[in-house]
Amino acid sequence: TGHVIMEQNADEPLPPASLTKMMTAYVAEVEIDNGNLSLDDEVYISEKAWRTQGSKMFVDVDSYVPVRDLMRGIIIQSGNDASVAMAEHIGGSEEAFADLMNQHAELLGMENSSFMNASGLDDGDSQNLMSARDLAILARAKILDHPERYEVYAEREFTYNGITQPNRNTLLF
Repeated sequence: TGHVIMEQNADEPLPPASLTKMMTAYVAEVEIDNGNLSLDDEVYISEKAWRTQGSKMFVDVDSYVPVRDLMRGIIIQSGNDASVAMAEHIGGSEEAFADLMNQHAELLGMENSSFMNASGLDDGDSQNLMSARDLAILARAKILDHPERYEVYAEREFTYNGITQPNRNTLLF
């Protein structure tokens, strides 16, 4: 309903870490709905995406991966490599994609958020920020704006390249 039951420091911007990927997936879903992206589109995996540290989908450098698999890699495996590849595909660069993320945040009314990258990794000099209220706004928008793709969040595991990994976000959603 959007009704707040309880809040404490709801507008304090904090580093959202991998919850950043909710916005990455949201932007991709908007692009799919707008006809600019298809689940069958093949996304090139750059060396930058492949080298991205942290949790991974384990995509191969210089390969092509369908958007549908990258979405599962982002949502289920919390893959930083998948997030960077999607960002580069949609925005041309991760930096340009971060600008898109910030534009969508503004359109959604997320007043205490700023995005620097698609994965949520902090590079020391800059970091993503999101308040608890803004996270709730984004979660509600994902459910209401893209209900046909929301079921992927309930999937328990995802296999890609012969590697099966559990849903890292099970406790979050």
